[in-house]
Amino acid sequence: MILKALTHISRVLVGILFIYSGFVKLVDPIGSQYKFQEYFSEGVLNLEFLIPLALPFSVLLIISELVLGVMLLVGYKPKLTVWSLFGLNLIFLFLTWYSHTYNKVTDCGCFGDAIKLTPEETFYKNVILMVFIVILILGIQYIKPLISNKIASITTFISLALSLMVTFYVLNHLPIIDFRAYAVGTDIAEGMKYQEGSDEIPPIHDFMIETDEGDKLEEMLAKEKAMLVVMYNFDKTEEEGIAEVAKVAKKAKEQGYEIYVLTASYVEDQEATQKKYGLPYTFAFCDETALKTVIRANPGIVTVKKGIIVGKWNWTDADDVTL
Repeated sequence: MILKALTHISRVLVGILFIYSGFVKLVDPIGSQYKFQEYFSEGVLNLEFLIPLALPFSVLLIISELVLGVMLLVGYKPKLTVWSLFGLNLIFLFLTWYSHTYNKVTDCGCFGDAIKLTPEETFYKNVILMVFIVILILGIQYIKPLISNKIASITTFISLALSLMVTFYVLNHLPIIDFRAYAVGTDIAEGMKYQEGSDEIPPIHDFMIETDEGDKLEEMLAKEKAMLVVMYNFDKTEEEGIAEVAKVAKKAKEQGYEIYVLTASYVEDQEATQKKYGLPYTFAFCDETALKTVIRANPGIVTVKKGIIVGKWNWTDADDVTL
């Protein structure tokens, strides 16, 4: 009876945790892609040949987490579900142990940008989670469909279909929920302030608009109308997207917007680059990680009024930009 009770408690806790973990990453799979790229990099696991597969890996992981959580709660294929959860958590345990032990990847991204945990906190969270999963393995005979096998299977396939639909949408537009420090409505200057008596790094840091004439950040924050065209890497920027963004920037300029083109790419000949991309505006350098955090698009558009972010669009939604 004790094992049965513990199995039911574990089933609910593990199911909800995996659904939540999957959901907060499902709304922003690009964030998980960046995290995989970090893990695969030379300075961490040294598996650079896997970097091009970072996005498929992230999508597979996210959907697996969410769907397995649903399967556990509804009782669909208990053996497959529990052993899959065990395998997934084993991978998480290794990655978080590695991060904790060698001080690599200081934020594993287990809960996307919704909840930040240190490598140590994440590792011990996974240790505790593994205890609950082991209980599920021991009491697997007590995991039955909540209503019927048919309902459990239908619920599982619906969750899979919805997950795929959401993934397709956010990969072609922007995250449907923005947990990052640059969400619409954010006051950039406030986000850069250090809290008095605290050593914590402010939510917004490493953000700059560095030009040959100096940092234009303060100038931009004071503008009534400003537009940031974000192209964190010219080599990876979609040419079709640049053309669409250039059209929007031209309209914005005509309506009194100051345009800033932010990139982490080295610009040797600014005049030639401006002409090439059809963006005769202020080109400025900004840290690549910061730009990837600002917007999950390359290129992307951000509008700012008096230092407050009022709009964000992927280039695919350039026709929807409101000025």
